[in-house]
Amino acid sequence: MRKRDTMLHIWGRLSSINVRKVVWAAQEVGVAFERTDAGGAFGVVKTPPYLQMNPNATVPMLQDGAFTLWESNVIVRYLCARHAHGTLYPEALQARFDAERWMDWQQTTFNPAGRDAFVQLIRKPGGQTDTALVAKSIAATEPLLDLLDAHLAQQPFIAGAQFTMADIPLACEIHRWLQLPLAHPSRPHLANWFQQMLARPASRGVLDVELS
Repeated sequence: MRKRDTMLHIWGRLSSINVRKVVWAAQEVGVAFERTDAGGAFGVVKTPPYLQMNPNATVPMLQDGAFTLWESNVIVRYLCARHAHGTLYPEALQARFDAERWMDWQQTTFNPAGRDAFVQLIRKPGGQTDTALVAKSIAATEPLLDLLDAHLAQQPFIAGAQFTMADIPLACEIHRWLQLPLAHPSRPHLANWFQQMLARPASRGVLDVELS
C-alpha cells in the first residue's frame, strides 16, 4: 500500500462480509489504508473508545482523518464518491441511483435471504445445524439468483456497461453463497460476471478468503 500523511483506517475482521466490501472498495480506488481486526473473537467493538466512534458496536467502521463512518454500503459509496467519482460512483443521476438501488437490494433482500444458510452451515458448531432454516434460506435465495442471472444476461455489470460500486457488495454476497456446501445450479451469466469479479486485482484478499 502507498504511504501518505493521512491514511484511512478500517476497523473489522475479514471474516465479515461487510468488512470485505469496504476493503475491496478501498483497494479498488487505490487509496492507502490500515486495517485493525475487530468484532467477533477479536472484540474491540464494545470498548468505550470504539463505542464513542460507533455506538452500534459493529464492523466495519472507517476513519478518514477526524471523520468516522459506519454502515458497509455507505462506506463503499463514500470511498467511490471521494476517489472514483464519475467511474465507480456514476456521475449521471439516474445511473448513480441505479447503482444505489442494487446496493440497497443486496442489504435488504439478498443478504437476509441467504443469512440463515450461512449461519447454520458455517457458523453453527457441528451437529447443531437447523436443516429447516437452511431449506427456507435456499428457497428464498434461489429465485434471487435467477433474477440476477436474467439481469446480467442484458448487460455485463450490475449497473450497466461498466464496473461500478454496485458490483462490490453483490459480488461479496455471491462469493459467500457459492462457498456454502450446497448444490449450485448453473447460471451462466451470473457465473461469467463473477469470474470477472474474481479477475479484478482489487478483489484479491476479499473474494479468495474462506468462510468462517
